[in-house]
Order: sequence, then C-alpha cells, then structure tokens
Amino acid sequence: MGMEMETMESKFKRVCVFCGSSPGKKTSYKDAAIELGRELVSRNIDLVYGGGSIGLMGLISQAVYEGGRHVIGVIPKTLMPQEITGVTVGEVKAVADMHQRKAEMARHSDAFIALPGGYGTLEELLEVITWAQLGIHDKPVGLLNVDGYYNSLLSFIDKAVEEGFIIPSARHIIVSAPNAKDLVKKMEEYLPRHEKVASKLSWEIERLELGHSAKCEFSR
Repeated sequence: MGMEMETMESKFKRVCVFCGSSPGKKTSYKDAAIELGRELVSRNIDLVYGGGSIGLMGLISQAVYEGGRHVIGVIPKTLMPQEITGVTVGEVKAVADMHQRKAEMARHSDAFIALPGGYGTLEELLEVITWAQLGIHDKPVGLLNVDGYYNSLLSFIDKAVEEGFIIPSARHIIVSAPNAKDLVKKMEEYLPRHEKVASKLSWEIERLELGHSAKCEFSR
C-alpha cells in the first residue's frame, strides 16, 4: 500500500512565496523549497509566486502542482523570456510591470513567505512588511530561515529597533522559523501586535476615492 501525505485544513487558502530564480549553492535551499511546497499541499494551500520555472521558484511550483494544488504565477511580460524556461506549471498571469506583479501577488494571497533569494526577494519581502506596518494589510509575513540564511537580516532589523527606527511592536510583524512545518504553524497562530499607521479601511477608502477621481479626470 502506497504512503499518502497527511492533509489538514488551514486558515489560508493561498500563500504567496517569494524566492530566488537561482537555486543557490547549498542543497539545503533546494530541499527547503520542496519541503515548503509539500507542507502547503499537506495543508490544502494553493501557491502564488513570481511565475518563474527555474531555481527555487521552479522547485516550489513543481512540488505544489504535483501535489494537486493550484499554482498561480504572476510575471511581467518583459521577464517571461528570461524567467520562464522549460515546462511551466499551473496558471500564468502576465502583467505590465513589477508594481502590478506585486499588487497581483498580494491580492491573491492570504499570507507571505520568503525563501532564500536575492535583491528581488528582499525587495518583495520588505515591501509587504512595510504594508503591514502601515496598516494596508494584516496578513502574516513569514521568513523561512534556512541554515541561518536570514540571520544577518534579522540582526539588522533588531539593530533598527535598538536605534529607534523601528518600533519594538513592529518587530513582531516578521514570523521566522528554520523549517516549513514550524513556520506555517507559527503563521497560523499569528496575531498583529503592532500599532498601525492607518487603518486598513482608511487605505481602502483612499484607494477607492483616488480611483474614482482618476476615472473622472480621464472622462473629461
């Protein structure tokens, strides 16, 4: 009798994963991407990611897709020739630019996780942390700290708290763990503790008012 993966229900329907289009030098990074993909499958969670099929992006998307869950890849049209190579799995959403890419990824997701990656991964991660601090969203943000990859980043953030640039309660926006199972569990239990700059409702009203104003200007 074949072994079946144990499944459990999650509070998340879709999780957005930021990660490198490179596999990195350590085997542990590749293993972590596959492990995270399988953990999402075990909890019946679909994947939203940056749309590439190479590096860690390809590994996690393949793991989730092969596990029978839906995969949404969001990628600017300009990057498609460079990032989408080989067999691309799941649904691909082509967007106009990087700003639209991040907005679409966030819109489709209930939580965010960063695997090891480079500049792009850091930029995406820090933006959703900032959005949480500002009150734009209250979704959990997780850091999969594989082999201490993000230790220096966490030390920098602690230094920023110490020097008065980040309030102590905002330090808790980031949830971190060394493995996928512990990270997702901690994210399931996450409750915002920081004082938001503005309420989510205020941001939504502002967005709607600006959208209406822009439409009026365009129609003149």
